[in-house]
Amino acid sequence: MLEFKTEKLTERVTRIFAFSTELVYLVEGDTMAALLDTGSGIGSLKACVEGLTDKPVIVLMTHGHVDHAMGAGEFENIYMSRVDDYIYNEHSRDDFRRAGLAMCPPEYGVTPKDMIPAPSCDAFRDLKEGDVFDLGGVHIEIFSCPGHTKGSVVMLIPEERAVLLGDACNYFTFMFDTYSTSIAEYEKSLERLEKKLDGRYDTVYLSHGDGNGHKEMIRDVMAVCEDIINGNTDDVPFEFMGSTGLIAKAMTPQMERADGGRGNIVYNKENVTVRPN
Repeated sequence: MLEFKTEKLTERVTRIFAFSTELVYLVEGDTMAALLDTGSGIGSLKACVEGLTDKPVIVLMTHGHVDHAMGAGEFENIYMSRVDDYIYNEHSRDDFRRAGLAMCPPEYGVTPKDMIPAPSCDAFRDLKEGDVFDLGGVHIEIFSCPGHTKGSVVMLIPEERAVLLGDACNYFTFMFDTYSTSIAEYEKSLERLEKKLDGRYDTVYLSHGDGNGHKEMIRDVMAVCEDIINGNTDDVPFEFMGSTGLIAKAMTPQMERADGGRGNIVYNKENVTVRPN
């Protein structure tokens, strides 16, 4: 049986390491808990969560991608922006999920038998800007951030002064897929987000890597958007699961910016200022 590794970040927040390099977060209040994302649906996440808390659990998903939403079938009271139904329906197909198993490190020994069946998103409750979830002594506030997907959201935990940016804004933000917004639209999303979150957080959680972002991440990624719009890019070719794009800023072998900057974007030249039809 696959066992999830966990890391206690604060008294209320636990990071869960899933099996396709993605990270999930459990936030526990006095009366209930919230699971932020559900990973790829590999292994029983519910068994892991039940070992961490005995409180009722709601599920809040940052977006509908295969590595964030496919474990939802083990839970009730699931929230996701219904704007992302379009991508969830594609990513929840069995053939798509099986192709994604290649992302799992070989030492885990993951097989198709370890996949939890993905539920229909018809039963999901809509998650939208302005929603606030009271867990008892701690809250989760929802902010819309279209870009990576059209329904991507960011989650603020005000009592922790922490924000989960997830995949909406990170060190290597994917913006090259046909369903992503244009870079210009994405920059405006980040501008709005920065204003709404100003002064409200010190800690940034991410959904990949070691999970630790930096406080200026939104502003740094906005600067990359500007460089893309102005043509100030290195444009390193990139390929992922059959899709191609361009890495805006050249990287070192250690996957850090070669110019010493922080934050990067993989984009499509045809989707910089105008969204394709």
